[in-house]
Amino acid sequence: MVMAVSVKLVLGSIAFGIFWVLAVFPAVPILPIGRTAGSLLGAMLMVLFRVITPDQAYDAIDLPILGLLFGTMVVSIYLERADMFKYLGQMLSWKSRGAKDLLCRICLVSAISSSLFTNDTTCVVLTEFVLKIARQHNLPPHPFLLALASSANIGSSATPIGNPQNLVIALQSKISFGEFLLGIFPAMLVGVFVNALIILCMYWRLLSDQRDVEDAAQEVVAEEDVNSHQFSPATMSHISLNSLEWSSKTEIVNIDSPAANVNAIVGHVETLRNRIRSENELHGTSSEGSKFSVDSNGTKDQTSELHTLRRDENQNLHSNRTVSMDGLGDSFFMQSSEEKENPTTKWKRILWKSCVYLVTIGMLISLLMGLNMSWTAITAALTLVVLDFKDARPSLEKVSYSLLIFFCGMFITIDGFNKTGIPSTIWDLMEPYAKIDHASGVAVLAIVILLLSNVASNVPTVLLLGARVAASAAEISGREEKKAWLILAWVSTVAGNLSLLGSAANLIVCEQARRAQHIGYTLSFWRHLIFGFPSTFIVTAIGLTLIRP
Repeated sequence: MVMAVSVKLVLGSIAFGIFWVLAVFPAVPILPIGRTAGSLLGAMLMVLFRVITPDQAYDAIDLPILGLLFGTMVVSIYLERADMFKYLGQMLSWKSRGAKDLLCRICLVSAISSSLFTNDTTCVVLTEFVLKIARQHNLPPHPFLLALASSANIGSSATPIGNPQNLVIALQSKISFGEFLLGIFPAMLVGVFVNALIILCMYWRLLSDQRDVEDAAQEVVAEEDVNSHQFSPATMSHISLNSLEWSSKTEIVNIDSPAANVNAIVGHVETLRNRIRSENELHGTSSEGSKFSVDSNGTKDQTSELHTLRRDENQNLHSNRTVSMDGLGDSFFMQSSEEKENPTTKWKRILWKSCVYLVTIGMLISLLMGLNMSWTAITAALTLVVLDFKDARPSLEKVSYSLLIFFCGMFITIDGFNKTGIPSTIWDLMEPYAKIDHASGVAVLAIVILLLSNVASNVPTVLLLGARVAASAAEISGREEKKAWLILAWVSTVAGNLSLLGSAANLIVCEQARRAQHIGYTLSFWRHLIFGFPSTFIVTAIGLTLIRP
């Protein structure tokens, strides 16, 4: 029997070790299958090694957490379609008063956005905005990228829907949305302020040495710079379509002003007509009838085209875009009925966006009222699907199902590892020194959570330590139990700022910035660590004194 227990311990440790390696290093050369497949592999090995039974594996999957994750992702997708994140991006550059003002705005907007729409979503959507604004103001990008990622992590700690580990904590602890918010919000607010202050102190001279700020201060990021997104840390590529596919066969007309547009397009058509005429003459294939058709009716065609273009120019030529010759015919022969539909379409769009915002506000109010978080999020998501009144497949395809599958595998793997007894043994050794009714105990617990979150990632850390930390605190009082859960939420979230690998939000900012076309920037591991190390410890320590159950 002892041998059997020893075998289960070894095999369970092997399965967890494989999961950990692939979760932390998804592209490890010996098995580059990624995080999602790694979590499923760990779960499968736990069952094959008989560490847990198949029924226990199914029971380990926490459906309320998956439902809440799914609902919040769908709501965020519809908010993005309703231009919420475009407006947040434009707030960053509106009447900016310089680099330091811009950095403070980024910290504030990022923190607020991540507390409502998750930190990963905020970083996916705002990274290119921040990078473009920094380039426009001729400023070094890395202080602003650090501000975006670190503030998103800190801000996400304030609510249960701010990040995945908070979802787990809120549902396992049965702490209501309002209690969670009131308990951590003061720490979050002061943490964002202190974090911004640290960035300003570290990069004060760099931010003071700016050129041509006045010339670019009024520039606003264009609407077409907003990229659609998926909520998956593993899929962060945003490459512009058509740029390669059409480059070899498309002639481009740059649109700058309505008057120039018409002349340029008509001139382009005339050039094509001349080419056709020349080819016909060269090959001797033109007939008298075709010559007459081209020569006699050329003036008529050009006049008709010019008249149609001038009538439709206000509808079709509003921004600096390029028009391919394949689509020129459509722009010449737009029906006048489409002009009449524009106001109706515009008001329908405004009404739909208003409904999206109202549903989101209703979801937040319902959460504050203490309604079931999972079903509240799912109800809000399906309400938006119905109000959209069209096939929901394009929107639902943006949901990161790989992230949901990753969570399923992780739940099973962590449950199997818990059954080996290793986490309980380690906690039994630490528990006497981690009592949260003493300052020294809080410090020890915070250091353990911080280090483990960077070694094993924050969600597995919460799953491994949560129940044990709460049970230890419950022996003191119910109030201390709630405080233990809030400390776990605060420290495991802020711990993501320690290194570039500490949080998916950090990796998203790094990858999005690197792949941005024409304005790409690489945020290095060491540059992040130089800032992240002092910021994480200072912000964590200050926040621990402000958490109130």
